[in-house]
Amino acid sequence: MSTAKHLLAFFAISAAALCLTGNASAQAPSTQDMIEQLKTKPPTPMAGRTRSLTGTRNLGVDAATVQEVAAEKASLSLQIQFDFNSARIKPESGQALANLATALKSKELMDSKFAIEGHTDAKGGADYNQRLSEQRASSVREFLIGKGIDGIRLSASGKGSTDPANKDDPLAAENRRVKIVNMQ
Repeated sequence: MSTAKHLLAFFAISAAALCLTGNASAQAPSTQDMIEQLKTKPPTPMAGRTRSLTGTRNLGVDAATVQEVAAEKASLSLQIQFDFNSARIKPESGQALANLATALKSKELMDSKFAIEGHTDAKGGADYNQRLSEQRASSVREFLIGKGIDGIRLSASGKGSTDPANKDDPLAAENRRVKIVNMQ
């Protein structure tokens, strides 16, 4: 096989591998998807009740449960990549965070305040994970401020490994995330 054919084969295999493994910036949710995910949802007026021919009847759900369901906040989880053992955001997460900044500036979200929650997997000790998750949430907050989002609209906190996205596998990659919660 000639050198040219080897190079061509190498590039074809590399391109196929990139498609299979994915590119973090190519997989970034769109700005519009983020807006839809973060918009507050109106409470369901008949939560816990059903209509019957004789009127409305209670299904045994108490008022506190109905209010808790109605008060569920809109949120979005993002797989933001950081350098190992660091709060430095990797360049491949830039597109997702840029889309988030654009979404937060949209007319649908411009009056909302957001909590930025850092989450880790269960590797490492609880204290270490707590500190790292706080630092990573703060890094995302600072990134968004740098993109023109008013810092008053953003709070940052760490959750460590206490609230895994994948409860069946505490070490799973999807547990390492940043969650954005609309506080309105």
